[in-house]
Amino acid sequence: MNQAKRKHQFYLWIFLPFLLVAIAWLQEFIDQLLFAGNWNLPIGPGLPWWRLFTAPFSHADYGHLIANTVVFLPLSWVVLAKGLRDYIAVLTCVIFMEIPIIIFGASASHGMSGFVYGLLGYLMLIGFLERRILTIMISIFCLLFYGGTLYTLIPGLSPVGVSWIGHFSGFIGGLLAAFAVYRE
Repeated sequence: MNQAKRKHQFYLWIFLPFLLVAIAWLQEFIDQLLFAGNWNLPIGPGLPWWRLFTAPFSHADYGHLIANTVVFLPLSWVVLAKGLRDYIAVLTCVIFMEIPIIIFGASASHGMSGFVYGLLGYLMLIGFLERRILTIMISIFCLLFYGGTLYTLIPGLSPVGVSWIGHFSGFIGGLLAAFAVYRE
């Protein structure tokens, strides 16, 4: 691979997660500035299907957005280090897996946490599928470092106001993406 292509990939690796986070921050800024926090674009029962694409960028408030941002960026960069194809597979599978929220969700859901749990699910599984020492170490690190949040995937254990089904469907999307991109 030549130097120019490596440089291009590095900039994409840095830029893409920031672009996605910037969209969420812009939406929240406009929401707070012009709509007093009432311009949310969640997915849920009876809501339009196109919100599958807006819900990840809509947050309840700045605290919600900050919490998702500080986890989304590093997990994104780790997956992107594996490859753009892997990253796009995770995001696509997570969006696809949001469909159960529309069908089975008891209430509306929004935020980047579906993406966060998708990235986490992918990283936790891909190492064990590939059986390479570095990716296994990354999988174990993710399990140890982020494993304490996995209880939010279980109904009844997830804190009030937190969409367990959004986290669960995102996590399943990440697992599906790992299987989809895995090559022996």
